[in-house]
Amino acid sequence: MEKDTDATSQLDQLCINTIRALAIDAVQNAKSGHPGLPLGAAPMAYVLWTKFMRYNPKKPKWENRDRFLLSAGHGCMLLYSLLHLTGYDLSLDEIKNFRQWDSKTPGHPENVLTPGVEITTGPLGQGFTNGVGMAMAEAHLAAKFNRPDFSVIDHYVYAIVSDGDLMEGVASEAASLAGHLKLGKLIYLYDDNHVTIEGFTSLAFSEDVPKRFEAYGWHTSTVEDGNDVAVIEAAIRDAQAVADRPSLISVKTTIGYGMPTAGTRKAHSDPPGEDAVRETKRHLGWPEDKFFYVPDEALAHFRKALERGQQYEQEWDELIDKYEEKHQDLGQMWRTMMDGKLPEDWEQHLPSFEDAKEVATRVASGQVINAIAPHLPMLIGGSADLGVSNNTDIKDSGDFEAGSYDGRIVHWGIREHCMGSTMTGMALNGGLIPYGGTFMCFSDYMRPSIRLACLSEVQVIYVFTHDSVGLGEDGPTHQPVEHLAALRAIPHLFVIRPADVHEVREAWRLAILRRKAPTALALTRQKVPLIDRKKFASAEGLRKGGYVLAEADGVSTESGSDRVDPQLILIATGSEVGLALEGREQLQKDGVPTRVVSMPCIELFEEQSQNYHDKVLPPSITARLSIEAGVRQGWDRWVGAKGDVICLDRFGASAPGDVALKNLGFNIENVLTHARALR
Repeated sequence: MEKDTDATSQLDQLCINTIRALAIDAVQNAKSGHPGLPLGAAPMAYVLWTKFMRYNPKKPKWENRDRFLLSAGHGCMLLYSLLHLTGYDLSLDEIKNFRQWDSKTPGHPENVLTPGVEITTGPLGQGFTNGVGMAMAEAHLAAKFNRPDFSVIDHYVYAIVSDGDLMEGVASEAASLAGHLKLGKLIYLYDDNHVTIEGFTSLAFSEDVPKRFEAYGWHTSTVEDGNDVAVIEAAIRDAQAVADRPSLISVKTTIGYGMPTAGTRKAHSDPPGEDAVRETKRHLGWPEDKFFYVPDEALAHFRKALERGQQYEQEWDELIDKYEEKHQDLGQMWRTMMDGKLPEDWEQHLPSFEDAKEVATRVASGQVINAIAPHLPMLIGGSADLGVSNNTDIKDSGDFEAGSYDGRIVHWGIREHCMGSTMTGMALNGGLIPYGGTFMCFSDYMRPSIRLACLSEVQVIYVFTHDSVGLGEDGPTHQPVEHLAALRAIPHLFVIRPADVHEVREAWRLAILRRKAPTALALTRQKVPLIDRKKFASAEGLRKGGYVLAEADGVSTESGSDRVDPQLILIATGSEVGLALEGREQLQKDGVPTRVVSMPCIELFEEQSQNYHDKVLPPSITARLSIEAGVRQGWDRWVGAKGDVICLDRFGASAPGDVALKNLGFNIENVLTHARALR
């Protein structure tokens, strides 16, 4: 076997080349993949996984494990090789099945598919930022639970990041925040190979990366030879010694090390070809005719992770037993949070709003947050510099800042994309339910992180306020129009647009109970009418996404008396529900029996049975009118071929909110005109 540096032992080199050979065989077998990163970054990954990281392959979700993130997810065969070799439930057959249907080794890592994969990565910069969120969660939980002699939370977040990661804007946002927060448990290895798909990074990227990160407040160092395991090890130890700053270690590597195309863009993602695989193996001193070959000596060395992991966890379990005995209340809280459970009585603290007044739904949301937060210690959140406007602050809980990590109000600054991605990391770390607020129009800035949160099946809550042209004078740059439809298009995301304080309460209840998927709340800036729940249906109807709020005869839907069949159905969401109720009142005076359906969450309504759909929207009633201050997209399904839509297929205008709504068609006269035309 080739001995790349004098400081690398023969066993170390054998293990490093085992990683490389598995990776290139898998890529060639699939005739697809990215061989460059695994071949170049194998030495740093080997050092990290065998000399530093604490993990237990038999219990991938052990709470105090170190987290490893491959932000450059295209190089996932590096990670899959390590998982197989160290003893995770990832067989050699799965390695051979790389990038194939129904395998545990997809083309980019997915946390819900593969044991040991912490995060779903691929879109560059996201993993970098998820890691910052994980470090934030570690810092918060450590401050909350650790006591003298009891470091129940004490783990690092490691990642391998690439040139591409560091070019993405979201990574810059996150790096700035991490430096500000002084997250010393965050250590990133930068695969500094100067190559991307188009060629050398000098085409578009010529900055001094370590200096940039020093300016962010990071500790930085450089390893000149990415094959020198001794220097890599020393650099990581130095980083661990810096407790008050995150660390970036620039490791200079050769992309596609050993390949005929090493050091060029062709090594990045081109399938190598059989001849190139043989040549690469010759360069590594590897048997050319053995495929998916794992030497016994290398496997035995890697599998020591099983014994180490069991010992790490056993020692920690003993510590937890003593901790729970000495700190019983904290221990009980700890167990509830880390088991992913909720306190049994938390729902009792949801506000009843019996004496509520007409308020904006953003205000009602803030009231719900502050009612339940004292009883949900796992709830933590804030906003992207809009806390006062979004009503996201947990009063008297303190700010989450360097030196006061126990605070529950997170200040992301004006970094919406970073906020979205760090929330995903916080949730994936375990123990917390993160939420974050901004204006709904700025959901565009964080859409990639929302999409990945949905793909990752994590519980995060997005608090989007100023949800329509009703926000007023700030004008069309800040008035969301297409955003509701755009968010609804993302699989697994529930978008809830509540109509009044009672629906806000139910929206938060649903968001808290939805443990394995994200929820977006769409909330108003302007006041909305308070719906008389003694006269109309209970807001608990939100639990099915859409419900009959007002029956045709004006009798509560909870009453079975004096009903008549509706001739017309008005369907509305959020602030337009009040307008629908006003229209119904006039239509009934005109002798038109009219039903009002509140549809706060279309995605949840879709999940209901066809029988329920037909009960709320009877197929025989084709005169249907939907009212929502957003684009038409999506509503034709619910109004049908003979129905109509009052929508906003244009940008808004700068004016007081009520004036903007009225002039853009959200007024009683327009509702009545459209409704009467349907008969």
